[in-house]
Amino acid sequence: MSAVSSRLPVFPWDKLEPYKATAAAHPDGIVDLSVGTPVDPVPELVQQALTGAANSPGYPTVWGTPALRDAIKGWLEKRLGARSVEHANILPVVGSKELVAWLPTQLGLGAGDQVAYPRLAYPTYEVGARLCGAEPVVYDDPTRLDPANLKLLWLNSPSNPTGRVLAKDELVRIVAWAREHGVLIFSDECYLELGWEAEPVSVLHPDVCGGSHDGIVAVHSLSKRSNLAGYRAAFIAGDAAVLGELLQIRKHGGMMTAAPVQAATVAALGDDAHVQEQRARYAARRAALREALVKHGFRIEHSEASLYLWATRDEGCWETVAHLAELGILVAPGDFYGEAGERFVRVAFTATDERVEAAVKRLGQ
Repeated sequence: MSAVSSRLPVFPWDKLEPYKATAAAHPDGIVDLSVGTPVDPVPELVQQALTGAANSPGYPTVWGTPALRDAIKGWLEKRLGARSVEHANILPVVGSKELVAWLPTQLGLGAGDQVAYPRLAYPTYEVGARLCGAEPVVYDDPTRLDPANLKLLWLNSPSNPTGRVLAKDELVRIVAWAREHGVLIFSDECYLELGWEAEPVSVLHPDVCGGSHDGIVAVHSLSKRSNLAGYRAAFIAGDAAVLGELLQIRKHGGMMTAAPVQAATVAALGDDAHVQEQRARYAARRAALREALVKHGFRIEHSEASLYLWATRDEGCWETVAHLAELGILVAPGDFYGEAGERFVRVAFTATDERVEAAVKRLGQ
């Protein structure tokens, strides 16, 4: 029996454990800014919707309830400006990471096929390619790739880890190129509601897609915008033919979003107040950490959106990780996201106000 795990890179977060131990030894405790996991409460109306649907003894459907699809449709139209969205253009998924990791397999990709993603990127894009035996390919500009064997093109705007936002004209150009060459685009837009110095645009916006969903799918998550990482609430939207095929596969695989989570998602997508409240929290934490890092000698690049600051002291990333660990601050080394990040660290501002204040104080000493 061959181990599938042998195809995969070493799980990067294991490398951070010694530095985590150093940071945890700080007299005032660790400030963990390494993983972008929400720490603020789940909105009360979402909790109420979840508990209200707790008596769900039957199996949920993979496609979700009509109420869920209606909620997603309404949000796509209101928030993204998408048009001509029908239920066939929508598919709930069990968290976006699951979708990213297993998408190439579910698309039937394998040896000889290529999956492309940004040179600096979320590691799971590569994992997804390797799980099915496809070839992972990185890019700076996707339109310079050879499209001959390219079957899946990942876009990520706002970017994890850099926070870079692709401008509308860039998206228009990339979508036109992909359609010309028959390359399927999946656009990871999970941080779209967290723009700070730029306004992110979806590939589903009519100015980008020309009013057609052909060849494009957008990926969205409620983990960050609604503090629902623990709920595994996400969805994809776009090309009905692609989503229809995925729906059939996922039915056979039993890949269903839990019924209470579906109800909670409906509540979350129908309320803007909690999103604005959470944005305000993140904006304040971002401003405080950015100022403290710059005063400490860091340079911040990109970072116009998302939940991270892409920071450098113009030294190897592990030197920076070690330096900050001595201050009791844990961050993610940039090379977790590709060789191009070897002189950067990713600093998450998903920590409590008290822990952010502690980090700011330590950086100022």
